[in-house]
Parts: sequence; structure tokens; C-alpha cells
Amino acid sequence: MTNGSPSETPSAGVVDLLGLLAYAELVSFFRLSGDAGLAPDLAAKGELAGAAAAEYRHYRLLHDRLTEMGVDPEAAMEPFVEPLDAWHARTEPKNWLESLVKTYVGDGISGDFYRVVAKVADARTAELVDGAVDDDERAEVIGARVRAAVEADPKLAGPLSLWARRLVGEALSQAQLVAAHRPELAALVAAGAERAGEGSGRESDLAAVSRLFAGLTEAHSARLAAMGLST
Repeated sequence: MTNGSPSETPSAGVVDLLGLLAYAELVSFFRLSGDAGLAPDLAAKGELAGAAAAEYRHYRLLHDRLTEMGVDPEAAMEPFVEPLDAWHARTEPKNWLESLVKTYVGDGISGDFYRVVAKVADARTAELVDGAVDDDERAEVIGARVRAAVEADPKLAGPLSLWARRLVGEALSQAQLVAAHRPELAALVAAGAERAGEGSGRESDLAAVSRLFAGLTEAHSARLAAMGLST
């Protein structure tokens, strides 16, 4: 694995991991900026604008790290543009609350995923990834917004719970698709899954991706409960 020295060639799996996360952060910046414009009150607008700004800072850190490693950041992100854009197109929210749930659930489960995978990369990459997916403060704000809406209108709980489950299913399908086309990233995921106790050396890398996502459901259930939703 690379330690950031220009004389060393970074592993393809780490480049893929950083490229994938960098593009995800960039897209999240645009989406949160749009959500801020649709927010129903000034407090929510400010909260989401701050979250968008944080996503852009994360994107720049990842972009700069790729450059430091001697990698073209745009080239590293390019393989993930189509699959991530396709996921967002298939999970387009119908309203502001669905958008909040998507941010909360999508960022939560993908953040868990990135952390597990980064643990088998070099220390610098693991630290950078941990910082980029640290969303506790934002998650608390968004979760509180959804919970308040559900408490005000309990009929929202059922549809929003179904929406959250659909988001997870779509995320798993997209992760499998990406892994099938990026074998170095899939191998890194498999190593992360094995270290986390969610896989074994006897299964394929693609099977490890599926098993890892399945193993993240406990945290996902806790996030739903924090929003006042059911699993």
C-alpha cells in the first residue's frame, strides 16, 4: 500500500476507493445544496447549507490526496460517475422528507461501508476516509427533522420506512455492479469484510461485497429508529 511517497505506486484498490468516495462527496455537495434551497424554513436551509459545505471540503481533501499520490483525480473518479449517477436517478426523492431520509440512510450505510474497507488500506487513507464520512452531527440534525415530521403526522412513518428499505436494496445492487467492474476495489472490499468478520477467504470477492452490506443492517436499523421509522 502507498504511504503517500511519490516514489511508490498506489494500489489500484486504494485509488478506486478514494476516487469513488471523492465523486460521492461531490455529488452529495450538489444534492445537499439543492435540498437547502427546498427547505421549509431558514434554520433548515442553514443546516443543510452547512452540511453541503462540509461535503465540498471532504471532496477537496480526497481530490488533493489523489493528486499527492500522483493520480489524476478526475480519472480516478470517472469509472464511478455512471453507476453513482444511475443510483441517484433510480432513487430520486419525491419530496423534501424523502430527500432527508435518503441523505440520512444513504450516507450512513455508505459511510459504514467505506470505514470497513479503509481499515485494510494504509493508515493515511484510513484516516482520510474516516474524516470524510464523519457525519454524526449532520445525521443528528437530519434525524431530528424526520422524527419531528413523523411525530406530527404518524401516517408518514410507513411510506418513509418503505423508502428507506428501498434505498438500502438499491445501494446493495449498485455496490455489486461496481465491484463486478472494478476487481481491485472488490478485492479490497473482500479484505475489509474478512477483517470485520463479515466474510471469509473461501468466498468470492462479489459474495464478500454482498455479505458486508448485509452485516451493516444492524446500524441501519438503529438509524431508522432514530428517525422514528421501523425496519
